[in-house]
Amino acid sequence: MELLPTIWFIAIAVLWTGYLFLEGFDLGVGMLMKLFARNNTERRVLLNTIGPVWDGNEVWLLTAGGATFAAFPLWYASLFSALYLPLLVVLLALIFRAVAFEYRGKVDTDSWRNRWDWAIALGSFFAAFGVGAALALTTTGLPLNANGDREGGPLAWASGYALLGGVAVVGFSLLHALAFLALKTDGDVRHRARQWFVRLLPVLLLPIAAWALAIQFMDGKPWTWAAVILAVAAAVTAWLLARRGSEGRAFLALGAFLVLGTTAIFGAVFPVVLPSTLDSAFDLTISNASSSDYTLGLMSIVAAFGLPLVVAYQAWTYWVFRRRVSAAHIPEAHSFLPAVAARAFTTKG
Repeated sequence: MELLPTIWFIAIAVLWTGYLFLEGFDLGVGMLMKLFARNNTERRVLLNTIGPVWDGNEVWLLTAGGATFAAFPLWYASLFSALYLPLLVVLLALIFRAVAFEYRGKVDTDSWRNRWDWAIALGSFFAAFGVGAALALTTTGLPLNANGDREGGPLAWASGYALLGGVAVVGFSLLHALAFLALKTDGDVRHRARQWFVRLLPVLLLPIAAWALAIQFMDGKPWTWAAVILAVAAAVTAWLLARRGSEGRAFLALGAFLVLGTTAIFGAVFPVVLPSTLDSAFDLTISNASSSDYTLGLMSIVAAFGLPLVVAYQAWTYWVFRRRVSAAHIPEAHSFLPAVAARAFTTKG
């Protein structure tokens, strides 16, 4: 088995895992703006927990996509062209979400904030669902022909596995957000988040567990089955720790669940990077989908210097903003637009 393609397959799996871990909780917090927060003050608490980090977390999505493009161009071309429509929805969802973060607090009226709260919640939902569907399909397969082109119409990708993957990432993101809020907030938000986490963990992790088990039954290896068993143990540990009020350890245990789960999924399909549901002879693998050794070698040198810098910067950001946020830290709301402009915005529609 080629060394450099294997290394970059592992690197891309790590990047997707990092994205799900970091962006997972802030997508979940976005969805909880409408599902969990009871009033504007609580919504501002939720926004303040992710305000310093959400845009940095999205770097992992760009890096994962860019690494796939450079290291495995055929994988990138087949996946992104086959999933053009859902990935366009993901892009629009991320744009609306980002705009909402910036515009929500510009005018001090309930109607104005409510519109942007829905933009954050729905943008977070569709982004999480779309990414989950794409990752599920890259591990279960698409109708690809011998040239790596999609057979069928623009909805040929729609399947039960796409739905399962989307629901799996949405469920994990919501649970991860509850663990994060229990760790990062204080007061009533903190206690309710921990209670919701304990109650909902068995339900919200069922879809991602079903995805992992489906992959194991199709392509599982002894060591990936062992990773699944350890992932279940990590989930149980997170639940027990949360019941005891150990929020930091519960958050880390849930992170361990994610790492073990993605290890089991990516490890089971290796060395295939994108299966074909038409014929296994059309599968894209690390051998037939990768760039040249020269390209991969040059990428390895750049990544050896660049990736530690990104990780160090993000770690520093989380350390600087490590303190808990509570309603007591939230100042009174006020408009940033002139009164005339504010009235114009809020009276239209």
